[in-house]
Amino acid sequence: MHVKKGDRVVVITGKDKGKKGKVLASFPNDNRVIVEGANMVTKHKKADKNMQQAGILHQEGRIDVSNVMLFCEKCKKGARANVKVLDNGKKVRTCVKCGEVFE
Repeated sequence: MHVKKGDRVVVITGKDKGKKGKVLASFPNDNRVIVEGANMVTKHKKADKNMQQAGILHQEGRIDVSNVMLFCEKCKKGARANVKVLDNGKKVRTCVKCGEVFE
């Protein structure tokens, strides 16, 4: 997958197109990610024996990884990633357009 947990991404298709957020979780086997503030779903929760309150919860749902793109802070838009090997042998992901290193 081209994104991982903690990456800042922008949603490029769907009802949340244009929203930016951090990847909260990634599921490589399903090719899906959870993005902060995108694809909000409603869950109805029953009260349980531990005295927790019943209610309606709003939480982020999964998005297909093909619908998100890494967000470049320098370009201020979604960008493709390029893998570059540094002198010490470490691999880093960089922006294709400007060369900015993704953290």
